[in-house]
Amino acid sequence: MLSRKRSTSAESESRRTKPRLCSIDADNASQAMPQTAVKLAYSTVLRMAGPISPVAFQQPSSLLTFSYSPSHELEFTDSALRYYVHPPRNADLRHGYDRWIRRPEERGRIDNLLRAVIRVRTNMDAQDLNGAGWLRDIGIVSWRGVMTKIMTAPYEERDSWELNVMMVDGTLYFEEHLTENKLAEKNNVAPHHRMQMYYGYAFESYCTSSTPAPSKGTAAGTWGGDVNTNVQWCSVVKTKLGDTRIVIGGEVDCVRGHFTGNTDSFVELKTSLIIRGAQDEAHFEKKLLKFYFQSFLLGVPEIVVGFRTAAGRLSKVQSFRTMEIPRLVRNKPGAWDPLVCLDWGKRFIELLKSTIVSRPSTLGDPLPVWRVKFTPRSGVTISPLDKPGLDEVVNGEDRVGFLPQWYFDDIRSAERRSSELHPSVNARSAGPNASPEKTSTLPPGWQI
Repeated sequence: MLSRKRSTSAESESRRTKPRLCSIDADNASQAMPQTAVKLAYSTVLRMAGPISPVAFQQPSSLLTFSYSPSHELEFTDSALRYYVHPPRNADLRHGYDRWIRRPEERGRIDNLLRAVIRVRTNMDAQDLNGAGWLRDIGIVSWRGVMTKIMTAPYEERDSWELNVMMVDGTLYFEEHLTENKLAEKNNVAPHHRMQMYYGYAFESYCTSSTPAPSKGTAAGTWGGDVNTNVQWCSVVKTKLGDTRIVIGGEVDCVRGHFTGNTDSFVELKTSLIIRGAQDEAHFEKKLLKFYFQSFLLGVPEIVVGFRTAAGRLSKVQSFRTMEIPRLVRNKPGAWDPLVCLDWGKRFIELLKSTIVSRPSTLGDPLPVWRVKFTPRSGVTISPLDKPGLDEVVNGEDRVGFLPQWYFDDIRSAERRSSELHPSVNARSAGPNASPEKTSTLPPGWQI
C-alpha cells in the first residue's frame, strides 16, 4: 500500500543521476527556441549526468468512479465494478475467444473524463466549495494512459506517440493523437497478436466476480463471463507531481474484498509469459516499468500477474505490491529508476507550461492546440497546429480544438456563477488561459 513515509534512503536517492537534458531552460523556453518548435531532448538513460533530486508525488485520492455499460454508455454508477477471486489452476486463456466482443479502437477523446470533472465540480458547488476555483487550481486533466506514456518515456525504446494539448483557464488538457493510419493499424491486428491480447482479458474474467468473494477474495474463481471490452469500471483521482495538481482517469480491473470508496482496495490484473531464464526475467523486469506507473498514477496498491505458457495456459499467479516493485529491479544491469521518470515528467510539464503560456488567449479568442511528438531515445517536440492540423483534430465535430463545445459552455456558466458567489477569489484569475495564483495547500508530497 502507498505510504506517507518518505524514503529512508533519501541521501542515497539524491545521489542518483538523471538523463542528460538539452540546455533549454523550461522557464525561458520561448526565448531559447523559435515559438513554432520547442524541444526537450535527452540522451540515452544509460549515460548519466549530475545528481537527481527526488520529485514529490502525492498519493492519489479518489474523486469519483463511473462505469461503461455493455454498449459503452457512460453511467455514474458502480455497475461495472468487479471483485477479485483467485483464478482456477491451469485455466485455459483461450476460452471464449470466439465470443469476444471487442470495442474498436477510436480517437482518444477526453469527453467522458470531462463529464466526470464537471460532476466533481458541480458536487463541490452544491456544498458551497467553489468548484470553479477548484478546477482553476488543477494543472492537468488527462487519462491515465497518456500520463503513463509521458512518465515512462525515458526508457521507451520502440514506440513513438503524439499528444494534443490545450490550456484553458490555466489547466492543461491532454488527449492522445491517433492518425487514421495508426487507428487502422490498431484495429487490424494479426491473429497471433490478437490472441495474445485476448489472454489478458480472459485472465481478468477468471479473476473477477460480480459479487464480493468470501474470506477477503480467497475463493477460487471460475469463468467470470464472456469478454466484452465495452464494459469498464473507472476511477478518477487527484494527485500532484511537484507543484502541479493533476486529475487522472483510468480503468480499474477489480477490487480486493469490498470497495471502500478509496483506492486502497484497487487491483490491477496483468499477464506475462512464464519466466524460463535470465533473458525472460530481464524482459519481465522491463515490463514492470509500465505495470508500475499504470498503477502508481491511479493509486492502485496491488498488481496481480498471471504467468502463462506460450499456448495460453495459466501456470502461476503472483501478487506484487506496487510500491515495492522498484526494489525488485534496483541495481540490476540496465534497470529503470522511477526517480528518473518523475524528474523527466516534472521537466516535461514545466516546459509545456512555459511554452503555452508564452502564447496566451482567452475564451473569446481561438485557443491554440499544441502537438507534442515523442521519439524514442530522442525526446519531445512541442509546436502549435496549423489550420489543416486543427481541422483534423476537430474532425467535423462541434468542438473548440479537441474539447467539446458543451464543455466550454459549461466553463463559461460556472465562471459566471463563481464570480458572483466568490468575487474576491475570482479576481485573481485574468482569463481562461491564465496561470492563477495557487491559494490552497495540500498534505506533504508522497515520495518513493
